[in-house]
Amino acid sequence: MKISQKDLTKVHEHHYRLKTHKMHVPAELFMSEKLLPADFTLAQIEQIAMHSSLFHATAAMPDVMSKPGRKNAAGTVVVSDSHILPQVNDSDPNCGMRVVKTNLTEENTTPEQIDTLFKALVPAVPTKAYVGTKVPYDVVVDICRGGTKAIIDHLNIQTKNERENTQGGGNYFKKELSKEEIFDVIPKLYLHFAQYRLGITGAAGNHFLDLMKVSDIVDEDIATKMGLSPGQYLFMIHTGSGILGQYTMYTYTAKKREHLSQSLMTMLGHHTFTTRRKETYKKIASKVRDFLKNKLESDELFTFETGEEATQMYMQARAAASNFGVANRAVITHNIATVARETLDKDIQMDLLYDLPHVSIDQENHFGKDVWVHRSNVTRAYGSDKMVDHPIYKETGEPVFIPSSMSTEAFIGVGTNRNAGSYFSAPHGTGKGREVSESDVPENRTELIAKMSKKGVKLYNAQSSKTIEQDSSQYKDVSEVMKGVEENGIAKVVAKMEPVAVIMY
Repeated sequence: MKISQKDLTKVHEHHYRLKTHKMHVPAELFMSEKLLPADFTLAQIEQIAMHSSLFHATAAMPDVMSKPGRKNAAGTVVVSDSHILPQVNDSDPNCGMRVVKTNLTEENTTPEQIDTLFKALVPAVPTKAYVGTKVPYDVVVDICRGGTKAIIDHLNIQTKNERENTQGGGNYFKKELSKEEIFDVIPKLYLHFAQYRLGITGAAGNHFLDLMKVSDIVDEDIATKMGLSPGQYLFMIHTGSGILGQYTMYTYTAKKREHLSQSLMTMLGHHTFTTRRKETYKKIASKVRDFLKNKLESDELFTFETGEEATQMYMQARAAASNFGVANRAVITHNIATVARETLDKDIQMDLLYDLPHVSIDQENHFGKDVWVHRSNVTRAYGSDKMVDHPIYKETGEPVFIPSSMSTEAFIGVGTNRNAGSYFSAPHGTGKGREVSESDVPENRTELIAKMSKKGVKLYNAQSSKTIEQDSSQYKDVSEVMKGVEENGIAKVVAKMEPVAVIMY
């Protein structure tokens, strides 16, 4: 597909609007001409916006990009006032990110100590493993039904503000469900597997554990309120909800299975599912099978209509998996602190700045109407007016984290009150570019490590051949992304960070 110039309107330097005759709603593209995506991604944006259930407009962030096997591009916001649209989101609910403040600084921590710490963290915070931090089955169930409180109590997690600074308080139900209500929406088989899957960063995409250093304070007043200072070391963690989230979503969503293991696990989950909502689940399973067989390659979207029991089952399963996702990051944070105390022989203080999802579906009020906001590889970015229940962020706006590649600077910002056009959303990174952005493109792992070392960044683990795809040359220009972020009121930059050490698969 080639978008015609008459279909693409320039609103201003960092904002374009796409509207073809096929589209039910326009797409707001919050980026400059340099960052406009390839034709295939624009075609995906057009195709999604054709659906009659959509509300007002879709939105695309500067990091928008297509991903294999997905009907919708990453970095998009899709909104409906009548339907849930599982296929427009990635299949990993609460894939997300957190930034954790520490009392470590460039003054009190040497490069040798950081190297010692990260060598110890490679096995302690595995990227790919069959077994991570094992917990009892009942703890997994309690996480799903009540959020991170269960894992905090079980492991005696001491991270300051662990629940207070997690979006939704660490419980996406906003209340505690019974065990039976969890068994009604998630096969017990998946919950048993989840006993072994906490504390794992993950091997998918660019999940990582980074040590970042605050390199520059842009807004001193907000930085002070957030407890940020120059030279301070922070941990940035990007993970998902693992196999619990993925298998649960494949149970409810018509998406092509990417691996044989996914097909086998969803089949086993289906045959062992003992829900009390058996008749409703049968209808869901039949609908999924029919879509996979007859409609997967079509322009049609798999949907759940608001108000149906099937919709309630799906959203409850999604919330339970999202609770596990944030619990995973809480366990990783706890394990980092434990290893740091052992290797550095000092009492490292961990203080959660914020934990937020990149993949979410929430009911919110926009343009005077309650609607379902689907954020796919996009973070929520509420301004201060929408954060009235938080003691600090009601004054600053919701924290936003925008990293780029493994070796380029990242940004801490806050949402603003003038971002209604994107449904108060922000990019979760810079995204892959249409072409390489640098002349120095490493061809192997050795060259990648050498290139990062020249930039003062040390890479650990990096066992996957695909790690090279996370090199800075593959990503869009972060300075161009941030121009649009600020001009569109998506976020206000508070501080800049530079990477120091990276663990990635």
